Amino acid sequence: MPTYASSARFRRDIAKLTRAQRQEFYAALALFVADLREIESGNRHWFRKGIVSKLHGVDGLFEFRWADDGRATFSLGNPPRQGLRHIEWHRCGTHDILP
Repeated sequence: MPTYASSARFRRDIAKLTRAQRQEFYAALALFVADLREIESGNRHWFRKGIVSKLHGVDGLFEFRWADDGRATFSLGNPPRQGLRHIEWHRCGTHDILP
């Protein structure tokens, strides 16, 4: 089962989203987590097309697209057990949050 941690800034970002944006985020997050589970089980190599991409120029930082103008940034952290995935959430909001 994938695990996660979130920065204080990420939690503040989530709190600033509108109710509709939060609903979109959590709906897309369900797909993100489903992909993580498939990756952990060995049935998938990476996330489905169009949901995650590496941010250019920033080592180890990825972008999770949860809406047309909805983005969250994360990195892969140290998992609690080998074979699992650990996500460290950094920011969440519109395209403006990207570095």
